[in-house]
Amino acid sequence: MNKRTVFFISDSTGVTAETLGHSLLTQFDAENFNQVTLPFVDTIDKADHAVVTINQVAADEGVRPIIFSTLVRDDIREHLLPAEGLFLDFFQTFIAPLEAELGVRSSHAEGRAHGLIDENQYDQRIEATNFALNNDDGTQTRDYEKADVILVGVSRSGKTPTCLYLALTYGVFAANFPLSEDELESGRLPALIEPHRDKLYGLTIEPLRLQQIRKERRATGRYSTIQQVNYEIRAAEQLFKRCGINFLDTTHSSIEEISSNILNSTGIERRVRP
Repeated sequence: MNKRTVFFISDSTGVTAETLGHSLLTQFDAENFNQVTLPFVDTIDKADHAVVTINQVAADEGVRPIIFSTLVRDDIREHLLPAEGLFLDFFQTFIAPLEAELGVRSSHAEGRAHGLIDENQYDQRIEATNFALNNDDGTQTRDYEKADVILVGVSRSGKTPTCLYLALTYGVFAANFPLSEDELESGRLPALIEPHRDKLYGLTIEPLRLQQIRKERRATGRYSTIQQVNYEIRAAEQLFKRCGINFLDTTHSSIEEISSNILNSTGIERRVRP
């Protein structure tokens, strides 16, 4: 299968084009994609330069690039249409049917998808992110009464990145608490999180995957041995079951999937919308 270059073109950050384009590309496992983002294409000169870049890639690779676009302005989009590539424009595809259904014309304003439109929602994300950072890895527990969820699990099971994603994307106040070997040996919930049992959500992971992650962080000592990893995961899952704590295997899930599963199973309200 030939390698294909994929361009994500936007008049703003390119995040929307990347997100939607990636969702479609995941359905084609056999393809080998070289992904290029061209953000802030907000003038005709920049559009013309993008066309030159795309056409050069088409000539070099001998196959048409794929172009995902979220350009708002019609005149800029028109300059990109002659490019030697498969042009897929998300706004052009969906805006016209929405205008027809709603009976109004869209604003065609650039940068709306990720601009600072709602300051309250933006402030909520920042506040939630600060909370996640301040309550990471059990460094402090005095603010747990403010938490929407407290993720628990063994070291390197995905707690920190999940908390940050919940905060940045949904404004959720997420803390995390690591289960140490001493706590696992006791078979009881740590006293610091016992009062917040109704907020606890467990993360687990397959032993071989956890061993791989730990070796990248600390290759020597018991920390990354398969015996230690097996023990910690088994003890943590037994603790979750004994205490009635819902838990999720993160091995084959993205941060987005883990977060969505947590919100769906707990009923935690999304304070902001992405």
